[in-house]
Amino acid sequence: MDHRQQRVERHRIELDGPATRFVDRFLIGNGTLGAALDGVPGREGMDLSLDTLWSGGPRRPGGGLAGRPRPGTLASVRRAIADGDSVAADARAAALRGSTFTESFQPLGRLTIDYASPDDGSRSTRTSDLARGVVETTSTSGGEAVTLHAFVSAVDDVLVVELLGDGVREPLVGFATPHPSRTEERTVGDTRWWSATGRAPASVRPSYLGGDDDEAIRYPTDVPDADGLVDAGMAWALVVAVQPIPGGFRLVAGARSGHRGWRERPSGDPSTLLEHTQGTVSRALQRSSEALLDRHVADHRSLFDRVDLDLSASACASADLAERYFDLGRALLIGSSRPGTEPANLQGVWNDQVRPPWSGNFTTNINLQMNYWPAESTGLGDLVEPLTRFIGELVDAGQRTAGESYGLDGAAAHHNSDLWRHTDAVPLDAHWANWPSALPWLVAHLHRRLDDGGADHAARVAVLQAVEPVVSFVLGMVVTDAAGSLVVSPSTSPENRFVVDTDHTAAVTAGVAMDQELAHECLREYLALAERVGDGIADVGLLARARDTVATLRLPQVGRDGTLLEWAEEREPTEPGHRHLSHLYGLYPGTRITESATPEQFEAARRALRRRLANGGGGTGWSMAWVLCLAARLRDPGLASEALDTLLGPLSSASLLDLHPMGDLDDVFQVDGNLGGTAGVVELLVQGHGGVLSLLPTLPAEWSAGSFRGFRVRGGHVVDVEWSRHRPVAATLRLTAGGVLVELPDDGSMIAIAGPGGALPTRLEDGAPAGRRRIRLDEPGVHRLEFARPPGDPED
Repeated sequence: MDHRQQRVERHRIELDGPATRFVDRFLIGNGTLGAALDGVPGREGMDLSLDTLWSGGPRRPGGGLAGRPRPGTLASVRRAIADGDSVAADARAAALRGSTFTESFQPLGRLTIDYASPDDGSRSTRTSDLARGVVETTSTSGGEAVTLHAFVSAVDDVLVVELLGDGVREPLVGFATPHPSRTEERTVGDTRWWSATGRAPASVRPSYLGGDDDEAIRYPTDVPDADGLVDAGMAWALVVAVQPIPGGFRLVAGARSGHRGWRERPSGDPSTLLEHTQGTVSRALQRSSEALLDRHVADHRSLFDRVDLDLSASACASADLAERYFDLGRALLIGSSRPGTEPANLQGVWNDQVRPPWSGNFTTNINLQMNYWPAESTGLGDLVEPLTRFIGELVDAGQRTAGESYGLDGAAAHHNSDLWRHTDAVPLDAHWANWPSALPWLVAHLHRRLDDGGADHAARVAVLQAVEPVVSFVLGMVVTDAAGSLVVSPSTSPENRFVVDTDHTAAVTAGVAMDQELAHECLREYLALAERVGDGIADVGLLARARDTVATLRLPQVGRDGTLLEWAEEREPTEPGHRHLSHLYGLYPGTRITESATPEQFEAARRALRRRLANGGGGTGWSMAWVLCLAARLRDPGLASEALDTLLGPLSSASLLDLHPMGDLDDVFQVDGNLGGTAGVVELLVQGHGGVLSLLPTLPAEWSAGSFRGFRVRGGHVVDVEWSRHRPVAATLRLTAGGVLVELPDDGSMIAIAGPGGALPTRLEDGAPAGRRRIRLDEPGVHRLEFARPPGDPED
């Protein structure tokens, strides 16, 4: 049996022996500071990183595109598309791309703590307590127990490591950083202080471009100006304090970067950073170890305990593993995204490489969005603040890209961004780079946040104002094709290409499924929001254009074989098993395609997904997490089980971190698969789109019994459900509004409903799909549903 499947205490991952790869480590963080722990007994090693420690600096006005302005470039690409010459369109689209790549997320360095001499052959165990946000390593030294436990406190903004047991000796601390640095040591009373300062690279070429590191990594040689500022290569500081405590020692560490904002020159002078960080650590040292731990655990649990999923009643190893995976995803989001921090990037807030995979950037053609898929549904909506702020800043930065690259009003961003809010298309081939639809997808998260309920008028107005530049650009990208349909042009399906003839492939065309879905959703949501905020706020001219366009925008088509088309017409993909599932956006994370409202497209999406998988799709963790979410929407428990088995098997590390296979290279960690998988688990158990609240829509066969508490759906409704033998037993629905359709398994059970005012009759409604039934709850408030089998119904 897989050692990860052994039953242990809930909310915990327990492993024997240390991690030998980064992907097998345990991760802790507070949104700002991340630590990846090896769990080596007696000599802990942890890679530290900061959310704002990146290479480079703010982009200068006018940089990025050569030969600006270039009037007529967009029209030239569109002419080639209209003429049916996709090869020429691909070639001409190069003029729409910039000349620079994103900068890279940086490691701070590797902290080592030598604290004991473990006994030869002794068993060591490392545990990640997901509910408390604490990692622990236990071993023996001289026959005595030795324990290390560590956490990163958001409340006190420090890393805390405690070393306890009779076998513990005074720790030796080491720090190795890839960056040029200076270190200092001093002793004050019984506390040993150690500090390191340095500067990040001025620029780093992405790892996917290859090349020697000495050429790809450029460190700054300039001197900070009179204000301590630099153009690129920010400063950083790390402070570590070690002191004795009853039963052992403790280490308290803090760190800070010179980042001052996405368009502000960073600080290149570490002295102020060092002073600030020393103050942070000093304040933490004034608290007892118990107080630091209690404050951290209270803060962490205030987020983690908002929901719970318990599959232990299923008495199934795979169900136990899925529950643990769900818990890990929430813990990773709590550790990598907090109000005031940067959003979780490709690796959350954890990194050990100067040239991390894909620069550790914000990849906006699926990965960044997926990081936040579970936030609202698991009660962690306040952790979306970094993404919300990022979107606003990207809209601001993207107005230059829209105007200078496309000659259009509004704001545009492409598939890669970074700390400095890069928005231009990077200088890669068209199927990678020529996709200016990042913002229409990202602003969908703003609307989802409003849907969760509780937003006031000012919040709605703020979202409306953030969205209007995006709407303006979307409208500028829409043209009328030869058939008289409104389509996005130019348009690509993220990272995929199609066959033109035996000698050519291309990516650039018009009316690709994902772009059509995003345009339709963006305009539809904008119109609905404008109506909610009332007259006199939204741009009247923009509203009129949006109404006219959304009414006649061409939606994705169904092909002759019954599959949902990825492109506007029948085309052969160069990769039939491509990892991106972009043409299925309308099914998930979108909500336009549903079983009841669009049955033909629903079935076409099912067929398209099956075809993708039959040709090898879902080969990365994040891709399989998307498959899981799509299987949930398709009400396909068999496919959901297959997706879970793959996601939690070959696409997870020993510590359940999501893996991105790299062929002959080592697998790499990406946090998106963990978070997308967490969202998928929720979707299997409850959904709330299309005006229907659906309970247990896609219950895997292995999850025969269990319960969940606190799951949220659109509208801000909160749901608790208990089930046994694959049938609901009880449900509590906390509804924010009345008139809610509730969809249930059509298993013949009798339903007793207690509403806010007492018992309610059970009235079935029309429109439920096969195997389901619907009831309507007309009042807001708490409703309790009890399910009982009809008399004479045999046991399973």
